Amino acid sequence: VGRRCGGLRVMNSYWVCEDSTYKFFEVIMVDPFHKAIRRDAKVNWICGSTQKHRELRGLTSAGKSSRGIGKGHGFNKTIGGSRRGNWKRRNTQSMQRKR
Repeated sequence: VGRRCGGLRVMNSYWVCEDSTYKFFEVIMVDPFHKAIRRDAKVNWICGSTQKHRELRGLTSAGKSSRGIGKGHGFNKTIGGSRRGNWKRRNTQSMQRKR
């Protein structure tokens, strides 16, 4: 949906239901150039340029759950951004360079 509606920003997305073939997600989209959004202090964070295509980078709640990102002791396997980043950080030996 984020690619199809390029003028809107994906604020959040979450799982709704699924059948044997498809998974259905609900997506909340916001127009970042609407005056009501730009003036609202609780929502205008999405108008920033760094919030473009959050859904493609896995920053919505559905994206975070699929990446295994969360808080608490159950999510310590993905500290560092991903499982691969976590494994690489823990298994790479770092030595001081002799000068």
